[in-house]
Amino acid sequence: MTEPIYLSKEGRLKLESELKRLKFEERPQLVAEIKRTMEMGDLSENAEYHVAKEAQTHLERKIAELEDKLSRVRSVDTDKIPGDKVYLFARVLVKDLSDGEEILYTVAPPDETDVDNDIISVKSPIGAALLGKAVGDVVSVNVPAGQIKYEVLKITRD
Repeated sequence: MTEPIYLSKEGRLKLESELKRLKFEERPQLVAEIKRTMEMGDLSENAEYHVAKEAQTHLERKIAELEDKLSRVRSVDTDKIPGDKVYLFARVLVKDLSDGEEILYTVAPPDETDVDNDIISVKSPIGAALLGKAVGDVVSVNVPAGQIKYEVLKITRD
């Protein structure tokens, strides 16, 4: 049995939108391209045909992956998640105890991470260390650059 994937409603809608785009926009374009290149003659020496067929294989693989992922998605109602500790979809204000810098992280499933916007994976070293922690707790996180100690200052939900 494959593992469920937990996503917010927005995360699920994003995957559904991507699947729809691939199936109803990109797939028909590729089919038309393959048909056009087939009309060019000898397929054994037709590089455009082979490129289009390879692109089709890649596209079909991506569609299958998205369909599989969507079949395993479990939507999470963030309003029902307790706010007293760090859980999935929590926004966590932490203070780096080495330099006093405060950082606001959002702990998200791996498919919804955006490191540039401090949306970190629940499976990342920092996300995993913060799970289950409460305001006032201190966590030590081993990261490639060394060890970081954070104090949890505030936990909120969007």
